[in-house]
Amino acid sequence: MAYKINDDCISCGSCAAVCPVGAPVEGDSHYVIDPDKCVECGACAAGCPVSAISAP
Repeated sequence: MAYKINDDCISCGSCAAVCPVGAPVEGDSHYVIDPDKCVECGACAAGCPVSAISAP
């Protein structure tokens, strides 16, 4: 189960910058996590400045 990004996302790209596998990608209204790429490492959640990412 992949991490999830909620509507609090400000589309800053911090999650994408720290993800080792490139799972966070730009979505229509904010970043989303590609579940096929996510390895559940938590780097994206730790790098999010607004705590918009939650664990699976």
